[in-house]
Amino acid sequence: MTEDRPIKTLLFFSLTFLSTHVFASDSIVDLKLNTLWVVFAAILVFFMQAGFALLESGMSRSKNAVNVMMKNYMDVCLASLIFWLVGFGIMFGNNSSGFIGEDNFALSFALIDTAPWDYTLLLFQTMFAATAVTICSGAMAERTKYNAYLVAACIIIAIIYPIFGSWVWGGFYGGSGWLADMGFIDFAGSTVVHSIGAWCALAGIIILGPRLGRFDPETGEAREIPGHNLSLVALGGFILWLGWFGFNGGSTLKADSSIGLIVLNTQLAASAGALGALISSRLAGSPVLLTSTINGSIAGLVGITAGCATMSPGFAIITGFIAGAISIWGAKGLLKMKLDDVVGAIPVHGFAGIWGTLAAGLFITGDLFNWDQALIQLLGITVAFFWAFPSALLIFYVIDKTIGLRASSQHEQQGLDFTEHDEVGYPEFNQSVTYHKGAL
Repeated sequence: MTEDRPIKTLLFFSLTFLSTHVFASDSIVDLKLNTLWVVFAAILVFFMQAGFALLESGMSRSKNAVNVMMKNYMDVCLASLIFWLVGFGIMFGNNSSGFIGEDNFALSFALIDTAPWDYTLLLFQTMFAATAVTICSGAMAERTKYNAYLVAACIIIAIIYPIFGSWVWGGFYGGSGWLADMGFIDFAGSTVVHSIGAWCALAGIIILGPRLGRFDPETGEAREIPGHNLSLVALGGFILWLGWFGFNGGSTLKADSSIGLIVLNTQLAASAGALGALISSRLAGSPVLLTSTINGSIAGLVGITAGCATMSPGFAIITGFIAGAISIWGAKGLLKMKLDDVVGAIPVHGFAGIWGTLAAGLFITGDLFNWDQALIQLLGITVAFFWAFPSALLIFYVIDKTIGLRASSQHEQQGLDFTEHDEVGYPEFNQSVTYHKGAL
């Protein structure tokens, strides 16, 4: 018996080690895998900023290329700091009222004990905040004062975006948002991120007015002002598409088998969006433009973002196709109202976001065409507009009346690269003002 004791002791400690470090560590392993996946997804969403910068710069004239890039670059910098300071607490703090978070501002700044997962969530959601505000940049391009834009961006990041987000996604530290309690579905942010950004952009272009020469002063007919580099636009579109796999897939907040369906639906919707834009362009008698096709894909991505986790692939294709068509007809509608959206951000992110959020309620696998759910979706869509648009309209109006929102006509003609930043994107070329079909 005494000879067996060392063997039994060794066996006991071996089993104890296995039970405490292997069998009982499933939650630790899950946390590590989940953290790895969500951090990787955050990196992909961060890379979307490069996509926005390339697409928006390419759709603008060469004399404004640096200015557009600078706004995109600073969007992510400001979002990182401001969302950490106030936005995260407003959006995800304890939400006992259902309307606004109450704690976890400036996460761990005061050396409060913070769980490692909280940092992961903050990192991921920071990238969403940057995406929402950068939608304004492209729509308002080529005539906005740089400093005025940055002031507006700070307010959108600190107040408009996180307050609505708290209504849908809030309550990570307790409580929940009032729209979430009603059953509103927006898995990755067709409305929370994209429509909120688009309604802020709509307010911005209304206060700004159109670019010089965009509309004929006598007939009101829209004049084309082509972007300077379509290769950048195409590259930006591809990068956005790639980043969207992290945008939607990372919104699981865990590494599990649902990611496959989510990313597949994302891919199919984007592809169908391009097809929807192509067919709509043909039906409208318009040329099939590269910019319209890429915007169609992005509209498909926006459309599927709300329902990517709850739809079957067939309905994802339908959602993306219709979203792509909406991007074409929506852009034409804006021109009829003499609203100058340089990159088509409002139809792509706003109008397609409306459709995608509604589709998320109509095309739920196992619960198709639930009209009660559709009414809840319509309520959330309506609330988003009447929160974001008037708030942003007031902000842009106050900025315009105080420090001024729009660049002077002289600066607009010279180009904002030189007048706002004292540098040019293409110094080897003559930066003189050129005309295209009567437009500057």
